Amino acid sequence: MINISVVTAVYNRQKTVGQAIDSVLSQSYPAVESIVIDGASTDGTLAVLEAYRPRLGVFISERDQGLYDALNKGIKHASGDVVGFLHADDIFENSEVLAKVATAFQDPAVEAVYGDLVYVRHDDIRQVVRYWKSGHYDVAALSRGWMPPHPTFYVRRSVYERLGGFDARYRIAADYDLVLRFLSVGKIRVTYIPEVLVRMRTGGISNRSLKTIVRKSLEDIEVLRRNKVGGVVTLFRKNFSKMNQFWQR
Repeated sequence: MINISVVTAVYNRQKTVGQAIDSVLSQSYPAVESIVIDGASTDGTLAVLEAYRPRLGVFISERDQGLYDALNKGIKHASGDVVGFLHADDIFENSEVLAKVATAFQDPAVEAVYGDLVYVRHDDIRQVVRYWKSGHYDVAALSRGWMPPHPTFYVRRSVYERLGGFDARYRIAADYDLVLRFLSVGKIRVTYIPEVLVRMRTGGISNRSLKTIVRKSLEDIEVLRRNKVGGVVTLFRKNFSKMNQFWQR
């Protein structure tokens, strides 16, 4: 049986983290390890997490250097064959998601699995704002700005051991760097589950302000060039492709 570790990094998410953990613990697939990495929250998050402690495989609460540092910590402590992430504002689409992920990994040649994602209103997870339909991967897609939704990206732990985790020098685009490194440099074999796996609340760090949008763009260009995928044109195509997500269903 494929064992799956799900890492949830959290900082001051008292209102939503319980939903995220419930979503992991309610999966029908039995071989799931829930890992929660808290960055020393100062609101009521720790009180919420304390109620879940007996059901968590790993629970750490300490100061960290940001989201990607926390995710790297989760990977380091993971014992599963496969590692994925469910952020503290997000939930799985249904209780069968990890069962479908595990089925895809029954093929020993498959090193990563991804699916579709919907962005939902922060105050109403039933209300879809954007639909990120990934589509099937081909190597040329990367230079066209294609990227799988990172919250749906499940990878064998052995790949992290071979190719490394998140480069925490990037404050916003470390997930993009990791995906490009795995696909373009590492050339790992991936498979696509053509359905929604995760509901993601809007309001993430990458689009909070003009300053963060500019920083993300600069980081995106750097990781594109670093991984020899493209540059400004690829970034333009990546951003332009998001327009379709607002009316895609």
